Amino acid sequence: MGEAHGRFIGVDLGASSGRVFAGLLDDGGLAMHELHRFDNEPITIDRTLCWDIQRLFGQIKRGLAEFARAFGPEADGVGIDTWGVDFGLVGADGSMLGHPAHYRDRRTEGMAEKVHARIDSGRLYEITGIQFLPFNTIFQLMSMVDAASPALQDAETLLFVPDLLNYMLTGRRVSEHTIASTSQMLDARGRNWSDPIVRALGLPRELMPPLVAPGSVVGQLGSGVAEEVGLSACPVIAPAGHDTASAVAAVPAEGSSRWAYISSGTWSLMGVELPEPLINERAMAANFTNEAGVGGTVRFLKNIAGLWLMQQCRKVWQEQGLDCRFEQLTGEAERAEPFRSLVDPDDGCFLDPPDMTAAITAFCGRTNQPAPQTPGEFTRCIYESLALAYRRTLGTLEGLTGSRMEVLHVVGGGSRDALLCQATADACGVEVEAGPAEATSVGNVLMQAMAVGRLGSLEQLREFSRRSSDLRRYRPQQTSAWQRQAARFEALAGSSPGQ
Repeated sequence: MGEAHGRFIGVDLGASSGRVFAGLLDDGGLAMHELHRFDNEPITIDRTLCWDIQRLFGQIKRGLAEFARAFGPEADGVGIDTWGVDFGLVGADGSMLGHPAHYRDRRTEGMAEKVHARIDSGRLYEITGIQFLPFNTIFQLMSMVDAASPALQDAETLLFVPDLLNYMLTGRRVSEHTIASTSQMLDARGRNWSDPIVRALGLPRELMPPLVAPGSVVGQLGSGVAEEVGLSACPVIAPAGHDTASAVAAVPAEGSSRWAYISSGTWSLMGVELPEPLINERAMAANFTNEAGVGGTVRFLKNIAGLWLMQQCRKVWQEQGLDCRFEQLTGEAERAEPFRSLVDPDDGCFLDPPDMTAAITAFCGRTNQPAPQTPGEFTRCIYESLALAYRRTLGTLEGLTGSRMEVLHVVGGGSRDALLCQATADACGVEVEAGPAEATSVGNVLMQAMAVGRLGSLEQLREFSRRSSDLRRYRPQQTSAWQRQAARFEALAGSSPGQ
């Protein structure tokens, strides 16, 4: 590649690990270099599961220092994306009031009912367009209101995790729009905090920070941090602060084709990009969400269980000393009998069982199916079941939008798995284009490039993503066999008491 036109640092924090990348942009495309990778383990403080935010900040600074050592002190931007909904509180003196609570903490149990007693669920969806998940920010805040939390009473500003880290880098308190939209507290049409929702919780309006668009410069890297890590002053940029929004920004779509996406990882997020929110009773009944995207778009999507089932099975097999390399598992799966066993990946019994293989075996027993016996059979069962779940969701999505999709873009880690991608193409009856696998980090860096004027539009951003990625196409091959299995899948999906 030629002389770099942009040198950016992308920080991508997931719920179990984090990564810091250098993104070098030139006329040929984007080159990504991993600088630092680290675990993200929660901690327990006063019986509350929390994120170790100070450790995360230290790991981010280590990644910045690695960039300075590898590429010198000059960077054109630093951008952070993370998971959604979780937040920290900042007091009037600028100090952080405790650690951000983890979305898996049990403090939200029973809070949905208490919120709905204050604001009707239909009204809540009509305002926000956000799907009902028990860990949404609104329910976390309700738990603090209900407990008369001293931290909430002392707080001056609420900041979501990427916003909190940006504050630690710059001293500026703002919230990026895509991450704020996960809270179920934004007016989806007005694109601002919903005063009726804030009032219903009994919160001061001033607690909610000013909103900025994705691709905004938050501020300059503080002199203390810059000196510590060996960087010159550079902009700290809000890319798309929500990791899924960054991944969707990097979808390498082209032309005017009608396309949907799956951001494939521990969770699978399937949706389309819309110019306006799609909020009606059918969308609410299907539990689709309207989260903010880049360039004023809306990510109309649904959460589906993803590779979580596979990850948890591999953990069991590793403890048993079995060969758990993906190439070994997929090779065995390809030789296994097709459609021998199917499960509903979204069944409640698969949320967090102590033994995923036992949970799958029990589901098969309850639905009168032969249980998988070998790792290859388990793998085939999971992949075929995921593909049928995608088919079900795509059908609902097309019905809600009134559009037949021509291409299904699979981005994220699942895009590397040829067996799953081909099964998805066959089950959905639509061409699958897979890649980039590092879509979140690519979207993060390219949104920074837009923020400083190196890229001029979302279309140009996606062209760079396409040019810089190793993409693979999968065309439907055995659609009739999958059509026959779809009815069986729908029958068993509602038959388990684990729902």
